[in-house]
Amino acid sequence: METFLQRAVRSLYGLGLRAAQPLLRRKLARRGVAEPGYLEAVEERFGRYDTAAPAASGLRIWVHAVSLGETRAAAVLVAALRERLPGMQLLLTHGTATGRAEGTRLLQPGDLQAWQPWDTPGAVARFLAHFRPSMGLLMETEVWPNLVAGCRQAGVPLCLANARLSAKSLREAERLAVLAQPAFGGLAAVWAQSDGDAERLRTLQAPVHGVFGNLKFDMAPDPALLARGQAWHAAAGRPVLLFASSREGEEQLWIEALGRFRSLAQAGRAQGAADSIANRPLWLIVPRHPQRFDAVAALLQDAGLTVARRSTWGDAPPVEAAAADVWLGDSLGEMALYYGAADAALLGGSFAPLGGQNLIEAAACGCPVVTGPSTFNFAEAADGATAAGAAFRTTGIDEAIATACRLIDDPAALAAAQAAGRRFAAAHRGAAARTADAAVTLLRNAAAERRRPAA
Repeated sequence: METFLQRAVRSLYGLGLRAAQPLLRRKLARRGVAEPGYLEAVEERFGRYDTAAPAASGLRIWVHAVSLGETRAAAVLVAALRERLPGMQLLLTHGTATGRAEGTRLLQPGDLQAWQPWDTPGAVARFLAHFRPSMGLLMETEVWPNLVAGCRQAGVPLCLANARLSAKSLREAERLAVLAQPAFGGLAAVWAQSDGDAERLRTLQAPVHGVFGNLKFDMAPDPALLARGQAWHAAAGRPVLLFASSREGEEQLWIEALGRFRSLAQAGRAQGAADSIANRPLWLIVPRHPQRFDAVAALLQDAGLTVARRSTWGDAPPVEAAAADVWLGDSLGEMALYYGAADAALLGGSFAPLGGQNLIEAAACGCPVVTGPSTFNFAEAADGATAAGAAFRTTGIDEAIATACRLIDDPAALAAAQAAGRRFAAAHRGAAARTADAAVTLLRNAAAERRRPAA
């Protein structure tokens, strides 16, 4: 239960968010210039809907997946829930345009999709009254104080699935403990990815009911995309190195480091790099955020690199693309293709202090990963992959480029790392089944509790 102080602070927090609504609208308008999806159904973010939600014929299971990665992970959980709850209706919510676009693939006839409500008491209340979900499943990190409080008041069991919390995020939450503790403590259940996540979540009074692993291990790469990527690799006629999910500022770091590396190699001072320079590996860069595609293309061209953009060709790169310095992966939903095309990959977000991106898909595709020093967002997965021989940790972008080049110059080491990645990914599957079983049990227990006569 919230204390008086906690309720008062949450009330002030809600007033602050309500006052900030005009700023949110302006932000959405600006984002919508580059990504028109942000202009779709804007009023849903404030709990206002054009039409009434259709009545649910059975259970309406609400899954909130804020962005692209969470939505893809949610796919395996949704499939497992449909197996256990035939006829369930899915309510899928998001916070980003890429998440919402990806989410349309998960919908079946009768399912619903909307934006997550802005975390004011009014928007949350209108959202819950409109959709009347039987249960809510938040993916990974999306815990909001008024959303949790509103679900408790409405009697909607709200759980955190595939839950993770980095040490950095814990420190930030502890500074706002008066808001964070009742929010995490008000959840019906939390199912953590790892023991470390579970320990940190319990520090915030979260009701951790299990450590189930990471749903992303259950995501099998699309075999058609993998095969197409492998065909692209053959068409390139030389080794391919991928910079996967690069973040703002990292491409410039890469450009500068690549120039240094090539200068050293040509001068004969970079041990083991001469063959790599002779073969001129083709670099494939895939920025994490689609709104940056054009800016990254311009950055690469300004650096004197020839760039072939994936968006300009169909199922296969044109012949002239094989001579480019860089292929720019400016598309969505094709990471398995890019990992299939690459011999090895540098992990975006790990060379700036951003915590890194997830390397599980790369491992499942058999693509060895070279990380920088910053992997706190996915620490357990990064540590596990490194211990398994599927990933290689470095101190920075210069060492990472040298490591990747040495790896592609050693066919036996490369093959061993590729096989290690596949084994690592296969050994950690099963989170979707465990999470779905726990969700169904909690849902049934909540229904039985409601039917129990009052004492």
